[in-house]
Amino acid sequence: MLRMLFTVIYGIGFLIYSLPTLKRVKKIDPRLSVQKKDEAVHELPKNWARSLVRSSGSTVSVKGEENMPAGPVLIVSNHQSNFDIPVLMSSLKKPAGFLSKVEVKKMPFLPQWMEVMNCVFVDRKNRRQAVLSLKDGAEKLKAGHSLIIFPEGTRSKGEELAEFKTGALRMAAGAGVPIVPVAIDGTYNIMEKHGGWRFKSSNVKVTVCKPFLAEDYTGKDLKKTAEELRLTIVKKLSGG
Repeated sequence: MLRMLFTVIYGIGFLIYSLPTLKRVKKIDPRLSVQKKDEAVHELPKNWARSLVRSSGSTVSVKGEENMPAGPVLIVSNHQSNFDIPVLMSSLKKPAGFLSKVEVKKMPFLPQWMEVMNCVFVDRKNRRQAVLSLKDGAEKLKAGHSLIIFPEGTRSKGEELAEFKTGALRMAAGAGVPIVPVAIDGTYNIMEKHGGWRFKSSNVKVTVCKPFLAEDYTGKDLKKTAEELRLTIVKKLSGG
């Protein structure tokens, strides 16, 4: 309980401390390349994410980073825990925004950072707004930014993966960018396994799998592509 309380207080304090930096990144030289701008914008959020993971007492190991293509990609990951986001933010070299529930906008300070990180807010209760959000995501990919999605739609809370939904995959198809499956294992042990009220340290493994290039899935049934992505991650979680 004390570790969880410390992590929450530290995370909020870090966000408050970051507000002057937020003002500066909003004024980044527009002449910089998309890659340079994203690296500058994501520097502090990555440090914040690392601090959250460290405060839980956990460690993260990454394999397969060489499989990550240059340029914009859609990163597709399984979803074991609320800690998946800080783990992926802190451990992957490529800066990437992510799809988030629109309810997050009600939180203090965090949404402002998410906006400059090119995150996409989705209202799953409003179909029209959700469709517009996914179109916005496709435009961000076309502009050169990368995104992270959890196509299960909710936390699996373990190694069992639910069916991958196809909606967000349409962003990659619309932008013609690679889809990179990422297997994340061990985050469930940090919090959800213990009822969500206390943290336990965990050794988290992140594996970047070989990408599905645009030519590999363009013109195919997205349901089939979604299942292939799911099975790729299942295989990695099983030690394959």
